[in-house]
Amino acid sequence: MLLPAIEIESGKNPQYAVIWLHGLGADGSDFVPVVPELGLEEAPGVRFIFPHAPEIPVTCNGGYIMPAWYDIISLDKHSRRVDEGGILHSRNAIRLLIEREIERGIPSERIFLAGFSQGGAIAYTTALTHPAKLAGVIALSTYIPSAGLLAEASAVNRDIPVFSAHGSDDDVVSIELGLAARDWLVEHGYAVEWQVYPMPHSVCIEEVQAIGAWLQSRIGAA
Repeated sequence: MLLPAIEIESGKNPQYAVIWLHGLGADGSDFVPVVPELGLEEAPGVRFIFPHAPEIPVTCNGGYIMPAWYDIISLDKHSRRVDEGGILHSRNAIRLLIEREIERGIPSERIFLAGFSQGGAIAYTTALTHPAKLAGVIALSTYIPSAGLLAEASAVNRDIPVFSAHGSDDDVVSIELGLAARDWLVEHGYAVEWQVYPMPHSVCIEEVQAIGAWLQSRIGAA
């Protein structure tokens, strides 16, 4: 069953797709306002899909039920204890969205995955293990939730372009976690464009503009 989602197309007859995952406790509407700020008016059409995560109890928040891509059992500055089964469940849900885009005429090598915070963790996990080539991954204020799940990293996506950004003052997902993800990627041969912005756990206009420029450069190459 497909996740419910908000869809926006930047032009007619989209030739590319971006599946963008929100953070813990948010919903698909969270990043909709970003689309007009990306500067893609002159680029080929892009379909943006903003899925809504299911509502589940989140252990680290006292079991409170909220939109979440997986349960977080505990957290600190340097690590997370997470429900790997929940991560795999969400990965499979995103794979269904990828397959739906393929059915609608956009090949996998023109599909980007993007995500913020917990959504970025799913974007990382899904993109790096996807069995078909993807166009790229955008990982914002996030981390790799389980390196063990990346043991099955797909060879076809070993050269996947990665844009990763973090706030220097992030007190929710520490920059140390973001750096650890970047370092893991570099150590395993991935090409990462890493950016740091003077902000807390959020996004800023400079970051959005950098994402837009990165997407424009990839749309011509994907």
